[in-house]
Amino acid sequence: MIQPFLGVEPTINPTAFIADSADIIGDVHIGEMSSVWFNVTIRGDVNKIRIGNHSNVQDNVCIHVMNQTGPTQIVDEVTIGHGAVVHGCTIQSRVLVGMNATLLDGCVVESDVIVAAGTLVPPGKVLEAGYLYMGSPVKKVRKLSDQERASIGDYARNYVRYSRVYKGEHSYTENPFYRRDP
Repeated sequence: MIQPFLGVEPTINPTAFIADSADIIGDVHIGEMSSVWFNVTIRGDVNKIRIGNHSNVQDNVCIHVMNQTGPTQIVDEVTIGHGAVVHGCTIQSRVLVGMNATLLDGCVVESDVIVAAGTLVPPGKVLEAGYLYMGSPVKKVRKLSDQERASIGDYARNYVRYSRVYKGEHSYTENPFYRRDP
C-alpha cells in the first residue's frame, strides 16, 4: 500500500521495485533502482524518510522517524537485512545492516560499515566508517578488510538484479543468481 498522510504523497522513482505487501506512507522518497521488499513498513508520518539510489530494504523491515525532530536518511547502496528496525537515524552510503538489527534515534552509521545481525545501536551513537560492529549494545569489533568493504556494494548490486526480475525485466533463467538443478 502506498498512502499519503496529511496530503503528502510518497515519491518513488519509477525504476524502484516495491513489493505489493509493502506499506509506504507519507513523506517518503525512494531513489533510483532501490527496492522495498515484502511486508516492509516505511512510515513517514511525523517526519521525513529519504532512501537514496541502489538501496534495498528487505522483508519485514520497519523504518520510522522521531516526531518532528528526527528524520530517517538512508543514502546510496545500503542493504537493510530482514527484520531490522531503523528509527530516526542516518545511514550513509555502502552500509550493510544485518538481519534483526535495531538502529535507534539519532544514531549515525558512517559509510563502508557492516552492522552485524541482531546488533542494537543506541540513540545518538556514531559508527565510524570502515568497521564491523556487533553486540547489544553495539561495539566496534575490527576494521573491515578490502574484500568485506567490496562485498557491501555486491549486496546492493545483487538486490538491483533481483528487483529487475521481479519487475519482469529479466526471467529467472536469465538471472545469474537463480539455479535450478534438473
